[in-house]
Amino acid sequence: MATVPGPLIWEIVKKNNSFLIKEFGNGTTSVQFSKETNNLYNLNSYKHSGLANHKTVIIQPGGKDSSILLATTKTRKQNKPAALLHKSIMKKEFHGVVKAITNQVADNHYRPDLKNAALARASAVNRSLKVAKSGVKKRNRQAS
Repeated sequence: MATVPGPLIWEIVKKNNSFLIKEFGNGTTSVQFSKETNNLYNLNSYKHSGLANHKTVIIQPGGKDSSILLATTKTRKQNKPAALLHKSIMKKEFHGVVKAITNQVADNHYRPDLKNAALARASAVNRSLKVAKSGVKKRNRQAS
């Protein structure tokens, strides 16, 4: 079965799809966002679209523990949704997670243009997984 080229898919879905969110900014300019899981910047553009590109990167919280899920799409399984993603859960320190994401996305020539977006999303996910310390706050000695 032949697959449909990405630019053709983008021309079909760029103005109307179920993930599209249209917001009005300053004046008459409108900003379009996307709620796709494999869109790292959540922008409605061809470069970041998970619908139109065959190679996508997904970075999400891994589960209940403080792990990060890195998933990439397999290019040869486009017509089999159950086997489409290659998932890896990283339970390392953040420095190791950054190194693994860089190796997987950029150094393996998968999608080097998404390296900065993947690292930004990983940083945001890591910040969201941190639990605030509960305890007695120290008083500022210079205040009194």
